[in-house]
Amino acid sequence: MLLHLHVKNFALIEEAEIDFTEGLNVLTGETGAGKSILIDALSAALGGRIGAEVIRKGAESAWAELLFTVTQEKKAELLALGVEPEEDALIISRRILPGRNLCRINDETVTSSHVKAVTELLLDIHGQHEHQSLLKPAKQLEILDEYAGEACLKLKKQAAQAWQRLKDARQALSSFTLADDERIRRLDFLNYEMDEISQAAVRPGERGELESRHRKLSQFDRLQNALGAALTALDAGRESASDLTGRALRELQTAAAIDPRLKETAQELQTADELIGDIVRELSGYLSEARFDPEELSEIEHRIDLLNRLELKYGDLSDPANRSLAQREEEAEKLLRYEEEKKAAQAEAAAAKTALDEACLSLRKARMSAVPQLESAVTKALKELNFLSVSFRIALEALPEGGPGGQDEAVFLISLNPGEELQPLSKVASGGELSRIMLAIKTILADRDRIPTVIFDEIDSGISGRTAQAVGEKLKEISENRQVILITHLAQIAAPADRHIGIEKWTDGEKTYTDVHVLSEEESIEELARLLGGDRITENVMLAAAEMKKRKKSD
Repeated sequence: MLLHLHVKNFALIEEAEIDFTEGLNVLTGETGAGKSILIDALSAALGGRIGAEVIRKGAESAWAELLFTVTQEKKAELLALGVEPEEDALIISRRILPGRNLCRINDETVTSSHVKAVTELLLDIHGQHEHQSLLKPAKQLEILDEYAGEACLKLKKQAAQAWQRLKDARQALSSFTLADDERIRRLDFLNYEMDEISQAAVRPGERGELESRHRKLSQFDRLQNALGAALTALDAGRESASDLTGRALRELQTAAAIDPRLKETAQELQTADELIGDIVRELSGYLSEARFDPEELSEIEHRIDLLNRLELKYGDLSDPANRSLAQREEEAEKLLRYEEEKKAAQAEAAAAKTALDEACLSLRKARMSAVPQLESAVTKALKELNFLSVSFRIALEALPEGGPGGQDEAVFLISLNPGEELQPLSKVASGGELSRIMLAIKTILADRDRIPTVIFDEIDSGISGRTAQAVGEKLKEISENRQVILITHLAQIAAPADRHIGIEKWTDGEKTYTDVHVLSEEESIEELARLLGGDRITENVMLAAAEMKKRKKSD
């Protein structure tokens, strides 16, 4: 049950707090006073779509907060959604800021979709324009499914799963578009490419090795000349590096014999002389072994040309990460299994179609079994809402093929006057009649889903007189088993309120404000008189309002 609503800086409302009670809570006020703003704020807190335009001028943000008390039954359902009430209470709030919103459940930040999932267990809002959705076949089928209960919803879920399976199977089957001759040509081409790659037998890293060897052979003369010149400079004649360091070493050794401090320097020079000797031997060995083979160079060039041609088609085959051969082997294997897999895909599509047909048939049976009961319940409820002569039927029409919601389309047929034939609801009912029909359906569904709080925003659209009285009686009846919160303009509907809340708009000349407060018994009678008489509240109107209030209390 909703215990408390706190709204701050929301449109015309600077700040308002409302305590609700069990039974029937009625909100009344002049047109434009802010009644629907409260419902908008409440909807925002429940996770509904809202924009920054609702932020009161001059404020940084708007705020809406709800306090619920939760029964043990609902607590178990909330725990399944990961929400744990604290001391049987649940606080849901939303702060609306420019460009972003913050939703919280018991001080834990959550998404608006999570808030919706939670609050759908606690509260149902029937907006003043929602009854127009009743004209849509999809909505009529949804109502039938809700009334049919958990078993029907389970079958509907199975139908949705079967439809998804069929959709996936048909999509998979649609990929098998190759003709036999086209498949054979493609397979021959893949075999040619696989042979070409295999015969090339490219080794990992081969390209780098070939390019290094090619660079050496293609510049052999330059290499040989450079090494010969280096060797000459190091070890040829009296002016070579080897001869000069040898002469210097002998002189330094003589000096070290005279001054021992030069001994270490002499040793360093001797090391250098030995190093030059090692280099000379290495270069001499390299030059004696080096050979230029023009045939080898030609073979390397031909191999590099082959790798270049293959690279244009398959990428660098010497790269270990290259999957050209593996990809073609996989495609060829798939083509070899093409007919087998196509037959399997056809079999799966046929099986999925059969499964969907069976699921739709089971769902139709569940719906058909619920039709007489819903027809009877709606007819009874409509008569209680002052439809003196009404006949209500539900026709289930088969669609050409099953879908995620089954293979049925529901059409609500109604006759509102004696002798009139049943016709689709969309062709018969006026706005006020639709409003009452939706109220009847909401009443029936509320008995099924046991939602503890139901909100009706101006359910009195298009009605008056005895019909308004009947609607008021129905709402009072509903409130005996669950909390009802409603906005109304009619005294007949407001009179039986267990709590009457007045909404008033006023201005100080600079800003406009909306005040909300619980009406006393006397104030409630005055508000009923205003609803009855408008601007002219005579003594007779006051007496009528008092009598209406007294009669509703005695009922």
